[in-house]
Amino acid sequence: MEWTPEVLQNKLYVVPTPIGNRGDITVRALHILRHAALIACEDTRRTGLLLKAYEIVPRRLLRCDAHTETRCAEEILHVLQSGASVALVCDAGTPGIADPGTRVIQRVLQAGYELSVLPGAVALVPALVGSGLPTQPFVFWGFLPARGSARRQRLADVVACPWTSVLYEAPHRLLRLLEELQSLCSPQRRLCIARELTKLHEEFLRGTVAECAHMLRQRASIRGECVLILEGYRREGNADHL
Repeated sequence: MEWTPEVLQNKLYVVPTPIGNRGDITVRALHILRHAALIACEDTRRTGLLLKAYEIVPRRLLRCDAHTETRCAEEILHVLQSGASVALVCDAGTPGIADPGTRVIQRVLQAGYELSVLPGAVALVPALVGSGLPTQPFVFWGFLPARGSARRQRLADVVACPWTSVLYEAPHRLLRLLEELQSLCSPQRRLCIARELTKLHEEFLRGTVAECAHMLRQRASIRGECVLILEGYRREGNADHL
């Protein structure tokens, strides 16, 4: 199918960026980043390196992270009110999926402006497909609450879910999460851990929760953001204790 570069309109463009391999960016995404009047990004230095790799000189960069998102949304509205276009990116992946962006999108829509969301990189999809577990239906939980009753309740919801669950976790908290799952799940509950997706040392660990925990305990360190894909709860013949 032939692709014709579009003339950017007076709208917000939500642009996914690579989660590791810089080759995982679309021609359309590069076109929009090259021509947008403003690029709102989680980290101007990190986005600057991506743009430099593709010889893109941005017209303007605006920091838009979890701490500045509300203020950034108002600045984006000023640009849209002038009739220009805005691109929204995060450090890696798709804005709004376990990354800043949701508040900006909501504010832009509330103000009556249009948006276009480009398809592209997001960690949960390759992890889910590569897990070997059922892909339909599935529930995406993102990052769990860090501690307390909110975390305990979310974990209870996860292990009770009858569908495949997808979670994000930082490497330094991974073993703690596996220990928590072991205390709640059947020894036979299947799990896949996808690590360093799209990068040189991409890895899929597949087995039961206990087997995956055992494999990781043998390592001196665990690196890279991780995606966990947990088999859904099956009532019949399942020894899970909730």
